[in-house]
Amino acid sequence: MQALISYAPMLPEIAITLGAMAILMLAVFRKHGAPGVDFVSGWLTVIVLVVAGALVIYGDTAREVLFEGAFISDAFSRFSKLLVLGGAALVLVMSFDSLARAKLLTAELCVLTLLAVAGMLLMVSAGNLIALFLGLELQSLALYVIAAIDRGQVRSSEAGLKYFVLGSLSSGMLLYGASLIYGFTGSIDLSVIASVAQGQPAAQNIGLIVGLVFLLVGLAFKVAAVPFHMWTPDVYEGAPTPVTAFFAAAPKLAAMALLVRTLLSGFPGIAAQWQQIVVFLSIASMLLGAFAAIGQRNIKRLMAYSSIGHIGYALIGLAAFSEAGTQSVLVYLAIYIVMTIGTFACILSMRTETGPVEDIESLAGLANTNLSMAFVLAMLLFSMAGIPPLAGFFAKLYVFGAAVKAGLYTLAVIGVLASVVGAYYYLRIVKIMFFDEATTSFLPVERGAGFVMTLSGAFVLLFVLIPAPLADAALTAARALHVAATAATQ
Repeated sequence: MQALISYAPMLPEIAITLGAMAILMLAVFRKHGAPGVDFVSGWLTVIVLVVAGALVIYGDTAREVLFEGAFISDAFSRFSKLLVLGGAALVLVMSFDSLARAKLLTAELCVLTLLAVAGMLLMVSAGNLIALFLGLELQSLALYVIAAIDRGQVRSSEAGLKYFVLGSLSSGMLLYGASLIYGFTGSIDLSVIASVAQGQPAAQNIGLIVGLVFLLVGLAFKVAAVPFHMWTPDVYEGAPTPVTAFFAAAPKLAAMALLVRTLLSGFPGIAAQWQQIVVFLSIASMLLGAFAAIGQRNIKRLMAYSSIGHIGYALIGLAAFSEAGTQSVLVYLAIYIVMTIGTFACILSMRTETGPVEDIESLAGLANTNLSMAFVLAMLLFSMAGIPPLAGFFAKLYVFGAAVKAGLYTLAVIGVLASVVGAYYYLRIVKIMFFDEATTSFLPVERGAGFVMTLSGAFVLLFVLIPAPLADAALTAARALHVAATAATQ
């Protein structure tokens, strides 16, 4: 019994894994209904995610370390896990009808989704390089298959293949970087690596820095930061829309949380070196995300470039290397995931009698045919553009404020200018919806998508009234990470 109690911090991961195995066994032994449609597995998946979220909320709040430092449960991991689980559950709820129509709502998809989420939870709790890699690969291997889940569509298979090939390359670079770090520090534990790096002059850390560069290449691919973003537009466009929504939310957030923990817990002593890399990734991502999206006509490709830009803004907070900076990253990711899921709920609702449409021009005159959907989508786009008093404005305010406090004035100014450029393509869609003549009539919004759409719209509108709970939770999470990092270097 004592041994079981000692594994209590891992209960969310255990629940997700057991849930995946139970759904797999259930699918094997029970008789199926309509071919390719399995609502039972879908709702069981949502229940498993909710149970895991409850275990995170009601678990022990103290910092716990398992498996000799490989697994860390603290305020930072709990905050990140709640966002991952909430994002995955909302994407599933809004996608049931769409997946059922395409005959993609299968037990296989549900099992793969749960296994990917299990990998994400392990990622945000990784305390050493092996746990980091295991979590990352458990997530990635499931996502490669999910991207190509629609075997009847060539572009879905192409998306899965591109993601697999480029993902394998990035994993190889990450492993090479991890091996160099181990070779020059003699440890895979992030806290030990931090103390070794802290005790040596920068000139003696060249090998460690080279290893960190390769490690950052692998992690930058997972968050789709420029110049390792090349897979994102093609995968977003080619994968089924519900899968794209999942990709844009939970995996990206988990990878970003992993990047934050890795740099702050493992390499605080050489922050001056990795800050330069993060600043470059941030500037490149913001600028490419702003300018490349302008010419897009497919709304899923536009969302791909938009997500690249948003990762650039989140990296500003990481570059600040401060408690306020880490808090701003977490606040930004929380608001980003709500805006993204809400926007994809609207994209899922872009359906006509002949099937789903993805052309931005098909939104023309949406305010005349479906005012509520047009209003919610407009609010979400305004929020992504950073227009006050919507939630997206405060997300950018937090990261720019952290950059200014850290003396990164140039980075903050570039971020503001990139926001101005990015606002163009968001406002263009609003103009098309409210001022152009209607050319397409969409079918009524389905219940799941409508629920998520309403929820996300209410969040971005009302966040200004009650920002404290999210900001305070993010501050507690950031403080836990920085306290642990400081202790490791002393």
